[in-house]
Amino acid sequence: MYLNKDEERMYEGEYGNTVRKSMEILVALGEIYGAENLIDITSAQISGVSYKTIGDAGLEYLEDLASDKNALAKVPSTLNPAGTDLDNWEKLGFPSEFALKQNKIVDAYGSLGISQTCTCTPYLVGNVPRFRDHVAWSESSAVAYVNSVIGAKTNREGGPGALAAAICGKTAMYGYHIEENRKATIVIEVEDKISGIDYGALGYIVGKEIGDGIPYFILKDKTQNKKKDSSTDISSISPTNNDLKSLGAALASSGAVALYHIENITPEYKIAGKKHLQNDKMFISSHDIQNACEKLTTSDSNEADLVCLGCPHASLEEIEEIANLVKGRHIKNDLWVCTSINIKAAADRMGFTKIIENAGAALVCDTCMVVSPIEELGYESIGVNSAKAANYVPSMCGLKVIYDNAENLIKFK
Repeated sequence: MYLNKDEERMYEGEYGNTVRKSMEILVALGEIYGAENLIDITSAQISGVSYKTIGDAGLEYLEDLASDKNALAKVPSTLNPAGTDLDNWEKLGFPSEFALKQNKIVDAYGSLGISQTCTCTPYLVGNVPRFRDHVAWSESSAVAYVNSVIGAKTNREGGPGALAAAICGKTAMYGYHIEENRKATIVIEVEDKISGIDYGALGYIVGKEIGDGIPYFILKDKTQNKKKDSSTDISSISPTNNDLKSLGAALASSGAVALYHIENITPEYKIAGKKHLQNDKMFISSHDIQNACEKLTTSDSNEADLVCLGCPHASLEEIEEIANLVKGRHIKNDLWVCTSINIKAAADRMGFTKIIENAGAALVCDTCMVVSPIEELGYESIGVNSAKAANYVPSMCGLKVIYDNAENLIKFK
C-alpha cells in the first residue's frame, strides 16, 4: 500500500502508540482487501461498545488505547448502543457489576475524543455525512442506511477498524468506496403493497437469499389499480425513512447487505445498473411476507412479557406514534422504547415521554434489546416490531420472540 508522508509518520509512531496501532490496523485491512492507498473520511461510527459483546478483554484494550493522552479522534465519531441505559441502569434493573464496567467502556471511548452518544441511528443525532462522503461506519443497520439512503460510502467495518479510522481520520480505499462496486447485483420486485413490519420481513427474506449482494428493489402496489384492469399501470410505494431504516437493518442481519437501491427512492438508483440484471430477478409476494413474519415469531403465546421497540433506535416520529397509541391507557406488559439520549431529550420537551411513562412504560436510552443483558432480568418472551431483533434475540439472549406491529404487541389493562 502507498502511504503519503503524514501517513508514514503515523505508521512509524511519531504521533504516539495509539495512532501507530491504529494505522497498523488500517494498513493490514487495506492489504487484506487489496487497497492501493488510504483515503480521508469525514466521520466514523464505532461498534464494540456493549460489555456483553466485548467483555473484560475489550475493556482492557480500550483503556490501553485511552492511556495515550495524545490520541484523539480526528473526525466526528459516535458509538453503537451500549449494554445498559448509562444513566438509569439501576432503575431498570440492570446488574450493577455489568453496568459499572459498561460505563468504564464508554468513558474510555470518551477519553479518545469519541462522542459518548450511544446509538445505532447516528444519522438522527448529528452524525450525518454528505452524499458521496467517505466514512467508516460499523453498525450493520447504520451502514446500510448511510450507504443506501444518504449515499455516503463505507464498508461494513469491524469495531477495531472503525475506531482506528476515527483516530487516524483515514480508511482503506476498497469495496464500497469504489463507484463500480456499488452497482446492484439482483432486482427484487415486490408485487403487493407493504407497510409496517412488512419492510422488516422483506429485508429478512432478501438478506437470507442474497448474502452480501446489492439488491435493487422495485416496490409496487397492484391493489391500487385493479379497477383499471391494466397489468402495466401499477402504483409505486413511497416508504418513509423509518421504513428504510427497518428494511436495511433486516437486510444486514439476515444476510450481510451493506447497500441497497430502491427505484425512484434512493439517491443512486439511476446508476445502479438495473438494465444489466434482466435475468437476475426475485419476486416477493404478500404471501412470502406473511410467511416470513410467522417464521420470525418463535413464541406460542400472543402476549410477551416485555415489548421492546426501537431496533434500530426509535426516531422522534416513532416515539410520537407510540405516545398516541398508549395515551390515557395503562399497559399490561412491560414496555421499553429504545432510543438515543438526544431523541429522548426532544421527546421530553414534546411531552411524549410523560405520556409513555404515565402508561407504565419507559423510554430507555443508550441500549437495545439485542446488546443488553435482558436474559438476566427475568423475562421469558419479548415482543418486537424489528426483524433484526427477532432474528438476533433467540440466539443472543435466549428469549422467545413475538414479531408484530406495536399496536398488536402492546396489551392494555
